[in-house]
Amino acid sequence: MSSNLPISSPSGGNSSITAPTPQNTPLNQAPISLGLSRPTVPDITEDNEEHEDADNAAQLTSIQERMLGLVQGKLAGLVGKSSGYIESLPVEIKLNVEALKGVQVKQNELQNKYKRECLELEKKYLALQKPLYERRHAIITGAAPATAEEIQAGEVYSVKEEPDYTPLPKDSTPSKEGIPEFWLTALRNHPGLSELINDRDAAALKHLVDIRIAYLDTASGDTETKPGFKILFEFTPNDFFENTILEKTYVYQEEVGYSGDFVYDRAIGTEIRWKEDKDLTKEYEIKKQRNKNTNRTRLVRKARPTDSFFNFFTPPVPPAEDDTEDLDEEDLDEIEEKLEVDYQIGEDLKEKIIPRAVDYFTGKALEYEVLDEDDDDFEDMDDDDDDEGGAFDVRAPPRSSA
Repeated sequence: MSSNLPISSPSGGNSSITAPTPQNTPLNQAPISLGLSRPTVPDITEDNEEHEDADNAAQLTSIQERMLGLVQGKLAGLVGKSSGYIESLPVEIKLNVEALKGVQVKQNELQNKYKRECLELEKKYLALQKPLYERRHAIITGAAPATAEEIQAGEVYSVKEEPDYTPLPKDSTPSKEGIPEFWLTALRNHPGLSELINDRDAAALKHLVDIRIAYLDTASGDTETKPGFKILFEFTPNDFFENTILEKTYVYQEEVGYSGDFVYDRAIGTEIRWKEDKDLTKEYEIKKQRNKNTNRTRLVRKARPTDSFFNFFTPPVPPAEDDTEDLDEEDLDEIEEKLEVDYQIGEDLKEKIIPRAVDYFTGKALEYEVLDEDDDDFEDMDDDDDDEGGAFDVRAPPRSSA
C-alpha cells in the first residue's frame, strides 16, 4: 500500500492531503516484525572463535528482543489513534464515507439474519441427530447391546482410517457393561480439559455417563431472547454431590460481532450441591490456634479454593464497566484470559467432543488437534530434548470385561 495516496478534490484539482501509514499499517506488518531490518551475524567457521560467536549471538538476540519490544510497543500505541487524515478530508468526500457506513449497516443486518438462520439450522440437525446420541448413550451405559450391523459399520470405518487395523474375533459378543469410564477417558484425551482434571476429579467423573447439548429457547424469554446453548453433564449417584445433572449455559450477544460471528455475552453454571466434606473445589487444612488470654489451644479446620475441573461450573464473571477503572491492567488481562479459556472449553465441547466423542475416547481426535496447532506456537528442539519429550501420550481407555 502506498504511503502517499492523492485525493482528488471535487473541482478536479489535486489535493495535497496524503494518507499517513501508522494508523493503517497492521502491527504485524512493521518492518522489524517482518525481519527486514534485523541485523544479521556473519557465519564464522574458525574453531577458536566458535564460543565467542555464540556469546555475541546471544547478546544480539537479547538486544533484538528488547528493540523489537520497544518498536512494537510504540506501534501498538498508535493503533486506533487518529492520524488526522480522515478529519482533514473534504466535506464532499466525508459524505461518501458516511454513505458507505450506511451500506455497511445493511450488510450487518443481513449478517445478523444469516447467523440466526445458521443457528436454526444447527437446532434442526441436532434434533435429527438426537436418536443417534440416544443410541450412543445406550451402548456406553450398557442399557442396550451393540448390534451386528453397528459393529460391522464401525469396523469398515476403522479399516478405512487405519490400514493396520486388526478385525475383532467374530465369535465374541459385546460387553453388557457398555464402556466403563467412557466420558472420563474422552475428556482426558482433550488437550485443554486434561490439564483441568486431577485425580480427585477423576473419582467423580467416573460417574459421568453422558454429555449432551441443548440450544436455548429464544422464545421463552428466560435469557432475554438472546441465543445460546447449554451443555448438560449427566451423572449416576455418587459420593460427591447430590445433582444428577450439571449444566453450563453460554449466552450469546444478540448482535453478531465485528468478525461476523456470535459473541459470547456470559456463562452460567449449575450450583453444585456437594455432600459433606466432598467439595472438590476446596482443600481443607487443620490449623492449631492458641488463645492469647488463656493459652489454651484448639484445632480449626479451614477451607481454601483449589484447582478442579468442577470450577468449570463457576464461570468467571466479566467486570462491569464502572468496575474496570478500579482494576489494573494485569488483573484485567487475567480475567480476560479466564473468560477466553472458559468460552473455548464450551466451544470445544459443543463442536468437537460431543459430536465426536468416540474419537476422543480412542485418541483418534488427537491427530487432528495436533494438525490444528499454529506453527508459530512451536520452536525447534534439539535432538536431546526430542528424546526426552517426543513421545505423544494418549490415555488408554479402560478395558471392559466381556
